[in-house]
Parts: sequence; structure tokens; C-alpha cells
Amino acid sequence: MTLRTATDLLEDAHYPATTAELREAYGSVRIEHPAGEESLGDVLERTGEEEFADATEAVHAVIGAVGQDAVGRVGYSDRDPTPMGVDGHEPVSF
Repeated sequence: MTLRTATDLLEDAHYPATTAELREAYGSVRIEHPAGEESLGDVLERTGEEEFADATEAVHAVIGAVGQDAVGRVGYSDRDPTPMGVDGHEPVSF
């Protein structure tokens, strides 16, 4: 399932909840991303031993802890201007 769908599951948990409780309830859920997949349990483990007051805290922790492979091209932005002194690409109109 997608990261968004996986984090939606955290909305159904009872809070406050610890990392261990969320791992027990949702740890086997597989998060698919462009470079493969990982379990929600593995992602939660990277958040450390925490107690989350609500779903928002848990979701933010998970989004911050997903593996680098889940974010696509690291450092990529099609919005950043070309830095001064660097020959950049020609703008293309779609």
C-alpha cells in the first residue's frame, strides 16, 4: 500500500500510543515505494521509543522516518532556480 494509505491506518489507533503498541498493531503493513517496499514496523522502529499523543504526531514521525528510497530523487526539485554562475537548462514550456 502507499505511504498515505499506511499512515491513514494510524488515524484508527487509540491515543496516546507508544511506538511498541503501533508496531504491534500495524507493524506487518507493507509500504510500497518506487525503489521497493518496507514494513510500517521497520519505519516505526526508526522513530525510537516514543509516546504519541495523537495520530498527527505518529504520522509526522512515520513520514520523517521512511527510508530514503521512498522519496524519489534525493535533492531533486523542478522548482528551484538555477544558481548564479551555473549554466542551467533552457526553460521549456509545456
